[in-house]
Amino acid sequence: MNYNNFLLIDYGLPLLGIIITAIAQIYINKSYSKYQQIPIKKRMTGFETARAILDANGLNKVKINKISGKLTDHYDPRNKTINLSRDIYEEYSVASVSVAAHECGHAIQDKENYTFLRIRAFLVPLVNFSSKFGYIVVIIGLIFNILGLAKFGIYLLLLILLFQLVTLPVEFNASSRANKQLKALGVLEEYEQSDSKTMLRAAALTYVASLMSTLLQILRLALIVIGRDDD
Repeated sequence: MNYNNFLLIDYGLPLLGIIITAIAQIYINKSYSKYQQIPIKKRMTGFETARAILDANGLNKVKINKISGKLTDHYDPRNKTINLSRDIYEEYSVASVSVAAHECGHAIQDKENYTFLRIRAFLVPLVNFSSKFGYIVVIIGLIFNILGLAKFGIYLLLLILLFQLVTLPVEFNASSRANKQLKALGVLEEYEQSDSKTMLRAAALTYVASLMSTLLQILRLALIVIGRDDD
């Protein structure tokens, strides 16, 4: 492996991954901060929006909890709960109702047995294992020059990549459902809907950035292993 290739693999790819992730994070934070300051005309909070969407879709038993943190909002399919951070739960901004509606989109996916959501749920235990041991296996394989073990570690890491790939349609579909629900229930005025779509698009792009970052990490390790194999 020549010096230029070494620099690209050891420094270029990780740096590119960091830059992509940072740009995505800055973009979502900037979008969230902007649309958090724009109140909606209907003055419906994130909680009220979520409750209206859930009830309209026959999900009356799904509970809505208020949790700590910023942008920690999520739907938990295990106990059928929508968990909204305080700002999203209490405020009536474009950001609040958009995020709340997005999480309701996941609840609707769950009710309808959305295929990619089921695949992602199936992958969770495998990904948990891969996340804990994948990088360790690769590093041990490289340290002791056991390339077969290093390759096995890379296969484990590919499960993480697969999980993130499956996550993309789950997130984009949830945002699409959110937009439809907000329009159908009249939560947003027509001029507010474009802002909501922009906010949700920014959130979805963070998952794309995460996928690209993971891909670059795996590519870096794979090239190192291939380089060792050629020596």
